[in-house]
Amino acid sequence: MTSILIIEDEKPAADRLLQLIKPHFDDVNFIKPIDSIVAAVDYFMTYPHPDLIFCDIQLADGLSFEIFRKVKLSTPIIFTTAFDQYAIEAFRVNAVDYLLKPIDPVDLKRAVDKYKSQQMPPSLSPVLIEKLLRIAPSGNEFKKRFLVRFGEKIQSISSDDIYFFYSEERVTFLVTTKGKKYVLDQTLEKTEYQLDPHVFFRLNRKYIASFHSIEEVITYSNSRLKVKLKSCEDSEILVSREKVSDLKAWFDQ
Repeated sequence: MTSILIIEDEKPAADRLLQLIKPHFDDVNFIKPIDSIVAAVDYFMTYPHPDLIFCDIQLADGLSFEIFRKVKLSTPIIFTTAFDQYAIEAFRVNAVDYLLKPIDPVDLKRAVDKYKSQQMPPSLSPVLIEKLLRIAPSGNEFKKRFLVRFGEKIQSISSDDIYFFYSEERVTFLVTTKGKKYVLDQTLEKTEYQLDPHVFFRLNRKYIASFHSIEEVITYSNSRLKVKLKSCEDSEILVSREKVSDLKAWFDQ
């Protein structure tokens, strides 16, 4: 029996997906759908992992990639989303396929066939690379400007004028090269995927910094690094051991 979990925050979409999946499995156990990152992490930490996951990307409490950063899974995943800009990140986890909503039954059958035949491993195959080249955004499609609130006013800030983004008590802030701070009406997770990774780096759960905002990098205990940012009062911005090599590679690009 194949156990399948659907992670989707819209019940009609979850119900329709279940109906599309059913005809492709003779013996299947559908686990009760999960609608948030928090609930998914709790489930994976508590119960045996399913055989296959269908997962939306934009959930009510953030991007579902956060689930797979918190929990190690070997389960194949078929991503379902209305947006094509997350394809590269999706295939960095155990993606079988990446289906755009509204889901075409033919595309879903193809994805299920890939799963059944196990011909589509999590690593990047030539066919998968070709798909990424077709749908991944080009470098000039990263977000160039961000709308921010300043009292009752709305202002547009160029990404070139941004030092860093940070999150505090579930509010995302943007700090400019002039040291001004603004509220940004979206999560830090969503912001991360809108930024050019050559210019911005996710230091930890709280901070995303631009290259020109980094004033100093200091070796810290347990093979970690401490980063000092311009126009930032926080003196304890730590980079975890897992991100140290990525940060060094980013500096050396």
